[in-house]
Amino acid sequence: MAPISPDPGFFRERLALARLMLIFTPEACGDRDPFAVLEAVAEHVDVIQVRPKPLGTGGAASPAEAAATFDWTKRVIEFVAELRKMPLVTVDDRVDVALALLKNGCAGVHLGQDDMPVHEARKLLGPDPLIGLSTHNIGQVAEASTLELDYLGFGPIHATTTKGLTQPSGAEAAWVATESSMFPVFAIGGIDRSNVGELTRVGRIAVSSAILNAEDPARAAMELREMLLASE
Repeated sequence: MAPISPDPGFFRERLALARLMLIFTPEACGDRDPFAVLEAVAEHVDVIQVRPKPLGTGGAASPAEAAATFDWTKRVIEFVAELRKMPLVTVDDRVDVALALLKNGCAGVHLGQDDMPVHEARKLLGPDPLIGLSTHNIGQVAEASTLELDYLGFGPIHATTTKGLTQPSGAEAAWVATESSMFPVFAIGGIDRSNVGELTRVGRIAVSSAILNAEDPARAAMELREMLLASE
């Protein structure tokens, strides 16, 4: 399969316009076909970060195994290539999988604080793919300014069990992070239709269960986007 674009600036141009990132954990779709869910929500999301549920006893903070991440990411890339709107597709944690799928159109990788160091990931991936980094406080946001990154995740904004993060930072902290960062900042953690309005000044969010677990995923994604951008 040909890469999404031969233009090295393509991914960053799309990222600059991105507002809604879907953390795609196939298992969170329940009994529904994960690709039917993706098809329903694709026109409302800008980035799909593929994050299969990890196996074993390592907990939610552990990366998924390489084989599952590779398989799901490859399938998602191929799937969105056939859609009218093509969200960017990135990989959670697994730099090895992102590297293996660059030629297929993988846009990059998202790293946690305990994952491969950013400088090592950049050396492996090269200058063009996107690298995002999770941050949980303003100190980490400040430290990130010295790294070869493209965007930050900041949170959790509200209490959540995702990735084992339980200490909420709140919407105000997300706004401070956005104002102080040289990179786009996606607020993450416990965000849904009941509280997304608090984040209009941030302007970017990353969600998973608020869409994947919704009774109507397409409507949930559309409403999240509309409420987030209500002040624009």
